[in-house]
Amino acid sequence: MTNKPSISVIVPAYNEEENLTGAVLSIKSAAADNFSGYEILIINDCSSDKTGIIADDISKKDPNIRVFHNPRNMGFGYNYRMGVGLATKDYIGLIPGDNEILEESIKGIFSCVGKADMVLPYHTNSEVRSFLRRSLSGSFTALLNLLFGYRLKYYNGPVVHKREIITKVPMTTDGFAYQAEIITRLLKAGHSYIETGMKIRNRQHGHSKALYPKNVWSVFKTVARLYWELNLKR
Repeated sequence: MTNKPSISVIVPAYNEEENLTGAVLSIKSAAADNFSGYEILIINDCSSDKTGIIADDISKKDPNIRVFHNPRNMGFGYNYRMGVGLATKDYIGLIPGDNEILEESIKGIFSCVGKADMVLPYHTNSEVRSFLRRSLSGSFTALLNLLFGYRLKYYNGPVVHKREIITKVPMTTDGFAYQAEIITRLLKAGHSYIETGMKIRNRQHGHSKALYPKNVWSVFKTVARLYWELNLKR
């Protein structure tokens, strides 16, 4: 047990009152099976429902869980960057509070930790999502692979990074392309990765925020800026 690393899991939650508890229970089970210690950092992104209250109640029952409340909605990238700054364990991962990722898949992701600098999950049952979301996601992945010369299956998954590496990477976006930016920068720097499949479920409650127009626009602005910085400016 003492030879196992520890992990900090960032859990962004925006209006996830009916999903958060299930997500946290899955994370706890997966972390207990794979790590010597863990902490869960729930970041309530100024939810208008009872997400914040539920998060506080969860934390009172487990000293490994800490909760932070944003005074206004800041976005996925901001929440991740905030969580990285708060994390104290050997590795840092993110599991959204929407409870879409199956517990068995979280365990599979965590079991790959230590095999490379980054664990990059990808969907094996993306058909559970809408055609529009699958199309946009596939186009985004293809575009990044074309622009930067990689063959990754997915850039926006619940990636796990070594803490000593991720804390040194520039993170410039608050939007949904935050992980694509990080992955691309780390690959350019020569860091290793391993890809692993994961299964997701249809969202049980609420709806995804990924396709909000402002989020889609933010993603493409980030990609354009990253291409300029990494491929043209240099």
